[in-house]
Amino acid sequence: MTDAGGEGFGPLLRQWRLEASLTIEALAEASGVSVRGIGDLERGRRATPQRGTVAALADGLGLGEAERERLLAAARAGRQPRPSTAGVCAFPRGIDHFVGREAELARLTALAEQPASGQPVVVALPGPPGTGKTTLALHAARMLADRFPDAQLMVDLRGMDDAPPAPAELMLRALKGLGVPDRDLAKAGPQGHPELYRQTLAERRCLLVLDNARDEAQVRPLLPSAGAGMVIITSRRMLTGLESVHRLPLGELSPAESAVFLTSLVGQERADADPDALAEVAQRCAHLPLALRVAGNWLATRTGWTVRRLADRLALEERRLDTLTAGDLHLSAAFDLSYRQLTPKAARLFRLLSVVDGPDVDAAGAAQLMGRPPFDTEDTLEELVESGLLGTDRDRYRFHDLLRLYARNRLRADEPDGTAEAARSALHRWLLETAVVAGRWYEPDHGAPPPTWQGIVDLSTAEHARQWLQAEGDNWLAALRAAAAAGQHATVVEVAEALHWFSDQWMFWGHWPEVFRTAVHSAQALGDPLAEATQLNYHAWALLMCEGRPRDSVERSAQALAAARRAEHLPQQGWAYYYSAWALGLLGDYAGAARHNREAATLFETVGDVHGTLQAMSNHSDYLSLAGRQEEAILEIQRTLTFLDQAGDRIEPHIAAFSRARLQMKIGFAHSALENWSEAAVHLRAALDLWRDSANPGPEGQALVRLGDALLAAGRRDEARTAFTRAVSLGTATDPTSLTAARARLDDLRTTGTE
Repeated sequence: MTDAGGEGFGPLLRQWRLEASLTIEALAEASGVSVRGIGDLERGRRATPQRGTVAALADGLGLGEAERERLLAAARAGRQPRPSTAGVCAFPRGIDHFVGREAELARLTALAEQPASGQPVVVALPGPPGTGKTTLALHAARMLADRFPDAQLMVDLRGMDDAPPAPAELMLRALKGLGVPDRDLAKAGPQGHPELYRQTLAERRCLLVLDNARDEAQVRPLLPSAGAGMVIITSRRMLTGLESVHRLPLGELSPAESAVFLTSLVGQERADADPDALAEVAQRCAHLPLALRVAGNWLATRTGWTVRRLADRLALEERRLDTLTAGDLHLSAAFDLSYRQLTPKAARLFRLLSVVDGPDVDAAGAAQLMGRPPFDTEDTLEELVESGLLGTDRDRYRFHDLLRLYARNRLRADEPDGTAEAARSALHRWLLETAVVAGRWYEPDHGAPPPTWQGIVDLSTAEHARQWLQAEGDNWLAALRAAAAAGQHATVVEVAEALHWFSDQWMFWGHWPEVFRTAVHSAQALGDPLAEATQLNYHAWALLMCEGRPRDSVERSAQALAAARRAEHLPQQGWAYYYSAWALGLLGDYAGAARHNREAATLFETVGDVHGTLQAMSNHSDYLSLAGRQEEAILEIQRTLTFLDQAGDRIEPHIAAFSRARLQMKIGFAHSALENWSEAAVHLRAALDLWRDSANPGPEGQALVRLGDALLAAGRRDEARTAFTRAVSLGTATDPTSLTAARARLDDLRTTGTE
C-alpha cells in the first residue's frame, strides 16, 4: 500500500480501503464498525475514533504493523480534546424537575436523527417569558448529547440586557468554548474569526445552544452555514426574520403536567393531601413553568403551609404577582425585561389591552383602546406578538393570564388617572354599537347595515355578522353588563332587541338567559311596558330553549302577556301565548298548549305577523307529537312546510332556513316514534344538511343523536356510530344534553363489543 504521508484520518482510511478493493459495506462486515460510522469517519462528519475502533478497522483492512501504527497516529493527530463548556454553559439548578414537552422533545430528537445533508439543523424555541425555553433546551441537549460527540456548547446571548454582547464577542466566546487554541485565534485575528468559527463548526458534529437571543441581527452571524451539527435557539421573540429554521413555539403546560411539576417540588404527601388545592395553585399560576416553580419553591421552604393556604393567597388577583416571588426568583422581574424593550406605542397598547374583558380581542377592538386606525394598531399588536408578550390565533390577540395581571399593574403605574376607564368606555361603546348592526342582519325589516354606517369591521354579509358576534361574544356581553350597571337602559334594550333572532343561530352559547333577563330589568327601569313585554318574551324563550326550564318559562310568559296588555300591543300578546303553549306542551298540559297556541295563531293572523304564524303552526305539531298523535303531527308539519313555501320572500331567509330544518327534524322525530326508522333517517339527514348549510351546530347535535338512534334501531350500527361520533365532534357548540347522550351511546357501543 502507498504511503499516506500527513493526510488526515478520514482520507487515509478511504485511501487504504480503496487500495484493498473494499466497499464501505465490505469493510463494515469485516471490521464490525457500522456502514454509517465508516462513512462519517471518511467524510469527517464525526470525530476520529477511539483506539478500539481503529484496531477493528485495521483488522478489517488487513494492515501490517507499520500501517496499523500509521493509522493510529493519524487518529491521535486528528483527535481534538473534548471541548469544555466551562465559562460558557451553566446548567441551572432544578433542571432535573423537568415535566412535559413530549411533542417538542420528540420533534427535536427527530431533527437530530435525520440524515446528514451538509447543512446544520437550526431550531428556534420562541415563547413568552417564563415558559421554560432554556430548561427545555438544556434538557434536550443532555438527551441528544451522544448524537453530537464533538461538542455540546451553550452560549448565553443575554438578549434581555440593556447592552447585550455583540456577535463578535459571542463568536469569540464560542470558539474558546469549542477548544480552539489561543494561538489559532491570534493568528486569525478579529477579522478572521467568522471564517474560523464557520470552519470549526463545519468540521465537527456539534450541538450549539444559543440561549436568550435578542433578535435576528444578534443571532444570524452565529448560525453555521455547513456541517452536521444542530443549533437550538431560545428567545422571547418569534425571530420571524430567520430563514430555514424549524420553529417550536412554547406555551404553558397542561393541567396534568402542572400537577406533576408541583408534586415534584412539594412532595407526594402534601400534593395528595389536597389535590383540589394543588390544581387551583396550578391554574392561578396559569400553568406557566416559571410561576409553577416559584409556587413550588415557596411551599417547599414553608413546610408548615398547606397547599390550600397558598391557593387562597394566590386567589387574590391584586397580590398574585407579589406572591409569586421566592428568594431571587421574581415572576414580575421576568416580565419587566420584555416590557422595557417595547417601543412607547407598543408599551401603551400592552397596558391598555389589560382592560379587555374577554380572553382575546381583534385589531379593530384594540384600535378603540388606542384611538388609532386598525391597520396601524395591527402593526403594534404584531410587535407585541413578536416580543412574546401577546399570543395570536386567527386574527385574535390573547394575553397569558399572568401577563394580563402584569399589564394591569403597569397600567396603574404608568398611565394617568382616568385613562383605563376612558379606554374601556370607548371599547364598550363600539362593541355595543357594532353588536346592534351585526344582530340586525337577522331581524325582520332590517338586514344589511344602512348606507350611513361607517364601521371598521366587515359586516357585509349575515355570515360575517355571525362570525363577529360569536368571536366578540365575551367582550360585548361584558359591555352589556357594564351598560346596565351604569344605568344605560335604552342601550341595553336596543342591543337585546337587535340580537333576538340571531340567538337562534347560537342558542347554546350559554348567556342568552342573562342577556334577556338584563334587558327585562332595563325595560322596567325605563317604564316602557312594550319593551318590558318584548324582553320578557325573549327571556321566556331563553329559559325554555337554552336552560330547559318550562315552568319558569310559563311564569315569564304570563308576565309578558300582562305587560303586552298594558301596552295594548297585540303582536307581543301573541308571542306570550306562543311561548306559553310551547312550555305547557313540554309540561304535559296538551289541552292548555292547544288553547294558548290557538290564541297566538289568531293574534298573529289579526296583525299579519307572518313569522309568528309560521311559528304557531310549527308549535301546533309539537304538542300533537308530545300527545302521541304522530300521524296528525306529520300532517301538520307538512301543512306548515306548504305555508312556508307559499310565503316566499315574506319570510326572512335565515328564519325560513331555520324553520325548514326544524320541520324536517320534527318529521324525523315523529317517524322515530312510529318506529318508521328508514323514513326517520331520510328526514333527519335532510335536516342535518340544512343545519350544516346554515352553520348552526346547536340543533345539529340533536338531529345527529336522533339519527343515530334510528339507525341503531334499524340495525345499521356502523352508520349509527358515525352519527354519534359526529355529534361528539361538535363539542360545546351543540346542545349539551345531546352531547352527553352521544357520548353515552358510543360508550354503550364499545361495551357491547361493536368497536
